[in-house]
Amino acid sequence: MNDHNRQVDGSVQIIALSESAVAVHFGQKIDSELHQKVKALTVYLEEHPFQGLLEVVPAFANVTVFYDPMNVSNDNETPSTYVCTLLRQAILGLKAMKAYTAREVVIPVCYGGEFGHDLEFVAAYHNLSVEEVIRIHSEGEYLVYMVGFAPGFPYLGGLSERIATPRKEKPRLEVPPGAVGIGGAQTGIYSISTPGGWQLIGQTPLTLFLPNEDPPSLLQSGDKVRFQPISRKEYDAYKEGKAWH
Repeated sequence: MNDHNRQVDGSVQIIALSESAVAVHFGQKIDSELHQKVKALTVYLEEHPFQGLLEVVPAFANVTVFYDPMNVSNDNETPSTYVCTLLRQAILGLKAMKAYTAREVVIPVCYGGEFGHDLEFVAAYHNLSVEEVIRIHSEGEYLVYMVGFAPGFPYLGGLSERIATPRKEKPRLEVPPGAVGIGGAQTGIYSISTPGGWQLIGQTPLTLFLPNEDPPSLLQSGDKVRFQPISRKEYDAYKEGKAWH
């Protein structure tokens, strides 16, 4: 195989996207085991960057590696070939790497009312009560597969099929930061004010996008997330800088 499509072990592919980017594909589906490999490679490259590495971008089942071809040092291979070789070696060594321990993050959510305009729709769509939707949503454990769409916006896998709901036919022109929504088989949290078509069921008082922090996103790929229902009083208390629990 050429530089543009190298198969590693029957399922993993290394694909040169351009002269400065290579993608590593671990599979074609949303799967927690595949994402463990995504996270393991991401962590390895962040902790052991090669000369010329610019950025590592994890997604659902792949990692895109951006590099400076003028700064990749190897006299015997082209920069693309050399980077593909480095990535292949890293991937073959993933099995020997220590398993990644996911960070657990609890997100407080005030469900319904003015914060969850679509909560009753979700309940009616599944012939459930509002209370059942809240219980199912807050009892789940979710994996942050990737952060994207907007700065700090987490795509969370693990939503129960019992409350999976199609996106709105007509997206809202503006969704406030902190809005918690359901879009198909995923749930997520709007990090900034933006148009959006997810079904809104609640609001968190937490700020997900922190541009002056490093990293600027509260949630990272690989994090485990749980939602904790809170009252409007607790929500307001948090906004005023007081403890919510």
